[in-house]
Amino acid sequence: MGATSMKSTQSIATTWEFREIAMSRETSRESARELLTSVAETEHWELDRLRIFPDGRRNVRLRRKVIRVARTA
Repeated sequence: MGATSMKSTQSIATTWEFREIAMSRETSRESARELLTSVAETEHWELDRLRIFPDGRRNVRLRRKVIRVARTA
């Protein structure tokens, strides 16, 4: 598969955390689907952007909301 990086970004209304996954051209469509489904179900990520290059490489950007809990006591 490939490299993974994570970062967060913040806007006024919603804070999102992003994760980028790079997949090589040797990664089958089925393997990519299984990986992304597993990550989505277990870690609560959703697909933000998928880029498929002419040579077959895939760059996937996933996102999830960051929930901030306010201290009450």
